[in-house]
Amino acid sequence: MRGCRHRAGRAARRRRQKFGNTIQSVSHQLQYVRLMKFLHQRGFTSTLLQPALFTDTGRGLQTFRAIKPGQLIISLPESCLLTTSTVLNSYLGQYIKSWKHRLSPLLALCVFLVCERHRGEASDWFPYIDTLPRTYTCPAYFTDDVMAVLPACVRRWALEQRQTVQEFHSSNQDFFSSLQPVVSQPVEDVLTYAALRWAWCSVNTRSVFMSHPPNNFLSGQDVYALAPFLDLLNHQPDVQVKASFNDATRCYEIGCVSGTLRYQQAFINYGSHDNQHLLLEYGFVASSNPHSVVYVDTDLLCEVLKGDKSLNQKLQFLKENNLLHNLTVSGEGPSWRLMTALRLLSMPQTLYHQWKAVLLGQAVCEEREEWSIHTAQTLCERLLQDTHTALDKIKDLLQLCDPSVREQLDVVKALRQEERCILGRSLVMLQGIMRQPEELLPCQPDVDNVS
Repeated sequence: MRGCRHRAGRAARRRRQKFGNTIQSVSHQLQYVRLMKFLHQRGFTSTLLQPALFTDTGRGLQTFRAIKPGQLIISLPESCLLTTSTVLNSYLGQYIKSWKHRLSPLLALCVFLVCERHRGEASDWFPYIDTLPRTYTCPAYFTDDVMAVLPACVRRWALEQRQTVQEFHSSNQDFFSSLQPVVSQPVEDVLTYAALRWAWCSVNTRSVFMSHPPNNFLSGQDVYALAPFLDLLNHQPDVQVKASFNDATRCYEIGCVSGTLRYQQAFINYGSHDNQHLLLEYGFVASSNPHSVVYVDTDLLCEVLKGDKSLNQKLQFLKENNLLHNLTVSGEGPSWRLMTALRLLSMPQTLYHQWKAVLLGQAVCEEREEWSIHTAQTLCERLLQDTHTALDKIKDLLQLCDPSVREQLDVVKALRQEERCILGRSLVMLQGIMRQPEELLPCQPDVDNVS
């Protein structure tokens, strides 16, 4: 027995020497001890992963041993998943089933989370709810000052998210009132906007996709499942995994395509998302994201091209042909969609009959191509100027804000810093083309850029 302890201590020292202070195990903390006991009672066993705190990503899951390519890293039994079936079979079921209107699956899950959190340790799901974040860095939580330093496109989407959550709360007051018998305080003090916002973000950021059969009590697509322990896995853009519910084993399974080394953080991939999408939907920004882009807002196009008397007609034509959204710039330069839009915008109204041909990839003359590249350069310069202004404002705000706002600003700061790098590289590329006009950008679309 002494020899075993000696080997374990030596291995622990090697791990500390190799990784320094970048990884700290938290599996011994009470909330995680409770979580694992709760899951074990429901049939889950994990011999590959343990909760840990990482300096770069925060909470995550660390491997006990090397994971081979194709090996399952998590197999979570259906009994551990929190779904609408869980809600309908609970004390809330009778209220949902008898309500005059069918509720959405999202609302059912959110109300259940709020009520269970209200019940505290009396809740069967307390060991899981106790591990959920208390707040989130999604736009629904952003203060007005944080909203103001977002990029224009992202700000518009963020305000829409905030409005969605506000309406989610305000439009369901009658149903909330019907739940007074199940809560120990006035229902308006339990199902508050802040509580619903927390639940909405919990489901939106942490649920996995799992299709459920339709029922007579809920309306809309039912694809949510909250997955305790599994939802501690963080996102990495270049990781490949296979994730789905296995009807044969009745488990939600995640398999690692490429494998993971021992004592490393295990990652999954939330999808091929740029950082704007990750911030909006999940509240974080991924470093070294190969999908990173900067969006060009229509308002900026209008401002730069305000001298064109036929601008409105051209913009309407682009809109009708589904080419006025998703206009982006990457580190490799303007996207095909953006350059196609600029090529069309470069053409006079007298050549209206050629507009469609431009959308299909027909080359424009050298003069109009140079105008398009110069305009792309102007757009990048304006965006870069806005980014610098926002970063200066963020720097000022960080000196005055409280910790919760600091977390929000740190996420937006990371996004803005990435934008600065992307726009800088794109400008260098465009300036090189202007010096060597024979290297004009292609008129034919790349397959990946067509949507």
